[in-house]
Amino acid sequence: MRGDLRRRRAALEDEWSRWVPDPAARPRGPADGAGVRPEVADSWLRSRPIVDPARTSAPAAGTGALSPRWAHSPLRAPVDAVAGELRTIAEDADFIAAVTDETGTILWTCGGRVMRRKAERVNFAPGARWDEQAMGTNALSLALSTGRAATVFSAEHLVSALHGWVCYCAPIRRPDGTIAGTLDLSTTWDRSHPLALSTVRTLAAAIETALPTGPGPTPHQQGLHLACLGREQAVRDGVPLRLPPRQLEILTLLALEPEGFPAERLRTALYGDRPVTATTVKAEISHLRRALGGAIAARRYRLTDPVRCDAAEVLRALERGDTATALRLYTGPLLPHSEAPGIAEHRACLEVAVRAAVLAGAAPEPALRYGELAPYDAEVHQHALRLLAPGDGRRAIALSRLHAAGRD
Repeated sequence: MRGDLRRRRAALEDEWSRWVPDPAARPRGPADGAGVRPEVADSWLRSRPIVDPARTSAPAAGTGALSPRWAHSPLRAPVDAVAGELRTIAEDADFIAAVTDETGTILWTCGGRVMRRKAERVNFAPGARWDEQAMGTNALSLALSTGRAATVFSAEHLVSALHGWVCYCAPIRRPDGTIAGTLDLSTTWDRSHPLALSTVRTLAAAIETALPTGPGPTPHQQGLHLACLGREQAVRDGVPLRLPPRQLEILTLLALEPEGFPAERLRTALYGDRPVTATTVKAEISHLRRALGGAIAARRYRLTDPVRCDAAEVLRALERGDTATALRLYTGPLLPHSEAPGIAEHRACLEVAVRAAVLAGAAPEPALRYGELAPYDAEVHQHALRLLAPGDGRRAIALSRLHAAGRD
């Protein structure tokens, strides 16, 4: 695997060296047989005229004292809730973790000893700007500019001082969908790992779940929103609902089956063969109904108000043959911690449907995207390799994942 990473790094260094010194050159895309991903190439083109690739450290944000900003940031409490887990990951695997605001200014960091020293050299520290205008192409700036989780490996960074790094970053979104900041994990290129991006996504989702809302919902926030793919978040009129796991399971089942459930079928979907009485189910429904402002019908349990559910939107995208949208929305398994039989059945159906659409596709991007979420699915990585041109640098990603899956 490390040999694949070395070859990928060397190919990217060659492309970076060919392109950066020549203002008239354009990075080659996959169709040209080179290894620069389209989103990276676009970022290079945007940032090269304004960022010196030889710069050695990030500039200060210049927006006043940082401590009060972090103390009063809406991200502070949600980050504190996962700080212990972030510190464990960073120290055990020698990563540096960072949280930025929506401008790309770092607010908070923690890290292992080696990466802390490396971070200090390039000012990967609170108060420094890491947006595209300040530091060119990097995972934080790419997550902010695209609105999607991003990995930037070695010489994909515009600034040469970062060519020894690999960075994984996910945007942190407010309940209204706007970006509040980013969460990043970075380490040296030789520690690149296919599971790191999934870890960042999961932790960013946990932060999102605890983000506060403003005094009143915007039109985009109004109504009921349910995120249950790789995370567990319910929001009503811009306000997060603190629902226990069983009520989240009920809400998810009702969102995925809008025709509703008879009482006995819902009991079976939640508890299977366990000896649970109908009274228990009725009590859970009663609590959930109050949280939803009464929006559950009484005789046949179903939602009486519309709900936007990411899992349902994935299914609709697949039904119309829009695999790209389905993959963008599919951020992980359905309620990953749930053992309810009905949830497990829907989870399996979703995974099979998404995977089948990926394997039936003729473009490598869906296979690479799904490969991030299924790092041990060798067939998906093999499919990506078949679709990628021989000189495409992304083959190294698929090969490294295939090796991690235990195949030659």
